[in-house]
Amino acid sequence: MNSDNQKIQMLRNEKISILLLKMGIPTMIGMLSSALYNLIDAYFVGGLGTSEMGAVSVVFPLSLFFIGLALTFGSGAGSYISRLLGRDDHERANKTASTALLSSIFVGIIVIIAIMCFLDKILIALGATETMLPYARSYAIIFVPGVILNVVNVTMNNIANSEGRTKLSMIAMLIGTGLNTVLDPIFIYTFDLGIEGAAIATIIAQAVSVLFYLWYILFGKGYIRISLHNFSLDKTIFAEIFKVGIPTFIYQLLASLSISFMNSAASGYGDSAVAAIGIVTRIFSIGTYVVFGFMKGFQPIAGYNYGAKNYTRLRESIKLSLIWSTAFCLITAIIMIIFAKPIVSAFNKDNATVIEIGCKMLRANSVMFVFFGFQMTCTILFMALGKAKQGGILSFSRQGLFFFPTILVLPRIIGLGGIIYTQAVADIFTVIVSAIFITFLKKEFTKMNESHKNHNISEIKYK
Repeated sequence: MNSDNQKIQMLRNEKISILLLKMGIPTMIGMLSSALYNLIDAYFVGGLGTSEMGAVSVVFPLSLFFIGLALTFGSGAGSYISRLLGRDDHERANKTASTALLSSIFVGIIVIIAIMCFLDKILIALGATETMLPYARSYAIIFVPGVILNVVNVTMNNIANSEGRTKLSMIAMLIGTGLNTVLDPIFIYTFDLGIEGAAIATIIAQAVSVLFYLWYILFGKGYIRISLHNFSLDKTIFAEIFKVGIPTFIYQLLASLSISFMNSAASGYGDSAVAAIGIVTRIFSIGTYVVFGFMKGFQPIAGYNYGAKNYTRLRESIKLSLIWSTAFCLITAIIMIIFAKPIVSAFNKDNATVIEIGCKMLRANSVMFVFFGFQMTCTILFMALGKAKQGGILSFSRQGLFFFPTILVLPRIIGLGGIIYTQAVADIFTVIVSAIFITFLKKEFTKMNESHKNHNISEIKYK
């Protein structure tokens, strides 16, 4: 039995609980590893001072933007490559992978050059104050050119996943994260390079991950063959890449813009406010990335069983996804609420203002994080079922549709508290919309299930 048939049999017959773990754990670990990159930098830079911590927070949205750029090509190509391999069209799969990787590098370089030309203006727009700007500039001058390495890593991660190499992607990301953890304190403190040392450590770690993927490409360890020869300007390939990639990019762009808006709004309250928001943002990225990774495993299970009209397995997968993701979010929220002060203090123990603002924001966001698993299950479910309208609305709600009006209005009413509670308020509205959508979907499922049962009974009677 070939690998494609094995996957189909697994989606069709494997026990749902085991299937969710098999599909979700590798991507969860990979996503968690990506989130840890940012958290590790914040942890070690926090010891340098509040302005340095704020500077790294200001540059963080640029990192999210480039991840989105890489996902545009990587996730778009990954979806198409999986289908091509299913049809045994290896030649077109090779062209798609090569085109996606080389295009992401080319576009990434163009964007990097543009950012470097207007670096100071961009950093100020992202929320850098006068005291933070020199540190943000020092960090970004090294970090931004080196981010092309992360573009390669994220694109390759999705290409490798498209042929079922989830473990390889996980290893590549873990290598980078582990190395970054070791190098950060060495370059920042031992070599006394300060904030520049954090950027250098990150680039070296990402470079090693790139070398791992180069080994994978050059020595033919996968089904896919990537080369300059396979690059193609085929319109169909780009159309297939962008069909999936652009919505992913928009979502990531909204995440980047939402943090930029918060930093910019907080900059009026000083470096401490920006630093506190940066700390909380990174802490929550751990929880959200774990849930995102799990949902990557849930999506194909839901989509396959919906298409196969196996509503029993579909309902079971939805139920388990809701229970497991909500349990994780609840436990995470409880830990963050109870231990808010020691968690925030780990990143900046000397500034009482940072700790105070950070604790308030961490607790406020934690209350609504309990419902994050529900939000994501609903969002991914609608996408898996091909209901693009509902899925799109939910995708853009949390950090777009409800976030931006809130961040523009609430701080004008209650000042700094408006910034602290913005994400929580946006989450409340997103949960309400999710509940409305899922109620209508439940009614639709009931009708379809009854229709399917009646159809089966009719066939039996006819026979």
